[in-house]
Amino acid sequence: MSLNTEEKQKLINEHQIHATDTGSVEVQVAMLSERITKLSGHLQNNNHDFSSRQGLLKMIGQRKRLLNFVRDKSEKRYTDLIKKLGIRG
Repeated sequence: MSLNTEEKQKLINEHQIHATDTGSVEVQVAMLSERITKLSGHLQNNNHDFSSRQGLLKMIGQRKRLLNFVRDKSEKRYTDLIKKLGIRG
């Protein structure tokens, strides 16, 4: 359910703003979205895994807070990020 090193590096390369960027909001949201996708698939097969479900809800809340932060800073960055990740609609 966690991301391996190659997946993380691929996400960082796709969403980084500059060459040494590893922690911008865009990168964090991309990583959270990938983890949410993987965990959602796990929970479809394991209905009674309540601790993972709780972790999923925490990740969704964290992603929502980060997206709200981006939207407050720049509407264009927010819409670009949403389109690039294919979430919200």
